[in-house]
Parts: sequence; C-alpha cells; structure tokens
Amino acid sequence: MRVDDLDGLQLFAVVARHLNFRRAAHQLGLSAPALSERIRALEARLGVRLFNRTTRSVALTEAGRALLDAVGPALAAIGDAVAAVGAHSAAPKGTLRINAPRPALEHRLMPYVLGFLAEQPEMRVEVVADESFVDIVGAGFDAGVRYGEHLDQDMIAVPLGGPQRFRIVGAPAYFAAHGRPQTPADLARHRCFNHIFPRGNLAAWLLERDGRAVTLDPRGGPFATTEPAAARAACLAGLGLWFTFEDYVLEDLAAARLETTLDAWSEPFPGPYLYYPERRLMPAGLRAFVDFVRG
Repeated sequence: MRVDDLDGLQLFAVVARHLNFRRAAHQLGLSAPALSERIRALEARLGVRLFNRTTRSVALTEAGRALLDAVGPALAAIGDAVAAVGAHSAAPKGTLRINAPRPALEHRLMPYVLGFLAEQPEMRVEVVADESFVDIVGAGFDAGVRYGEHLDQDMIAVPLGGPQRFRIVGAPAYFAAHGRPQTPADLARHRCFNHIFPRGNLAAWLLERDGRAVTLDPRGGPFATTEPAAARAACLAGLGLWFTFEDYVLEDLAAARLETTLDAWSEPFPGPYLYYPERRLMPAGLRAFVDFVRG
C-alpha cells in the first residue's frame, strides 16, 4: 500500500463519519475544496466512486460503505494509537476557541478557563459569548457550552459543575412597598423585569414545583434588558422583580441586598455542559482542557 493511499483512507473515513465535507475539512485542518480533491484522487486510484455528491448532501455509495466497513476499525485503532503517543508529548500550545451563553460563561466556564491557563501557559483561550445555537464546527469553534436539551446527539458532553436553579429576587425596599407574591399568578400584579434575547424576543419565566411547570410571560414591567448586570442594578434599586440564575445573585443574597420569593417554585435543574464533536485525533489543547474539566 502506498503512503498516500493510507492518508487518503484516513481522510475518507472522516468524511464518511460526517457526510459533510465542510465539517470534515474543519476537523482535518484542510479547506473543503482541498479535501474534495484528495477524495477524488483516492477514488481515481481505486477506480470506484466512494461518495454520491449533490449541492445539498453527501452519501456513501455501495462501494464506499463496503470500504468503510472493511478499513474503519483498523483506521480507528491507528488513530487511537497515534493519539495515545501524542498525549505523552510536550505541553499543549495554541488557541482553543469556545462558544458559550453568557450565564454559563461567567459562572461555570470561566473558573475552569482560569485554572487551565494557570497550568498551561502556552495555551490561548478565546471565549465568545453567544446565546444563539450556532454550529460550532461550521463557525470554527473547538467546543461549546450549552444545556442538555440543546445538545446535538453526536456531540460528547462533559458537565460544568453541579445543578443550577432560577430565582425570583427583589430588594427589601421593593417587598416592603409591594408585598410578596404568594403564588405564580400573583406575579401579574408585580413589576417584573424582562430579559431580551439577541433577536429581540422576551424570555419567559419558567417556574417548577414537584414536577409541575408554569410558564409566565410577564410584560409591561418597568425594565427590560439584554444585560444581567443592568438587570441586577435595577433590582438593587428596588425597581422590580428579577427572574435570573441563582449564580448571579449569591453574593447579594448572602449580604441581604436582595431577597428571594416563591422559593418552592425554584427547583434545581442540570447545569451546562462543555461539548465538542467526536474526533479520533482531538487537538492537544482541547484534550488537555477536557481532562482539566473532568478533574
């Protein structure tokens, strides 16, 4: 077997796993046109077409499926062996790009990033705050942070800390002036803040108790914002009630600057996950960060 045949088979296996040249090229560090050309060269050497390509889809041919079944296990074993040897090489270096929603970024991801950078001085971490559900592979990220219900099934997920919960909080002065809601329905008579998503829609308030969920859509309150820091300032000023991640207000609650209400409707839920695509040859920096998160 020629060396370029083995190389071509490895490229073929990655494309076959993704059935998407753009995603496969990102994993391999190649451009999509370059990868496509090398697959065509492999097909020419073998004398068979391995993929059926259209402008919208990529699918294995019968010959391609037979080839993958025959060589896939051997290529996987080679990849695992190379990765194992590489794990014992020099300390990782380079850039690790992570996409994360702001609440998870500030309170769950950053403690890991800070500890990781202290241990890996040759690494650079770029964190992009984003509340939309981007294709991390297509957007050029190594990993992302999301909650379980928004994870793709083909991603590997690692928990970032323990459970979280939402809280409804207000300043003591607000409760003194307006009283406390006794049921979720009472919130309709209170001054409730709104969180604005990037596309302009308002976030609902989701309350849960003993398996029962109540979704509220409070409108007409005195304040709405995209920024948690601004909502916190308005809440501390006594302007209304804020529905937020407990992580944002732990210090304020401990100092009695803010108080909670309807606590029975604030059940914990699983926290966010660091997730990344399954790769036989994971970049050393990503592998090191995942190992650090797993502890």
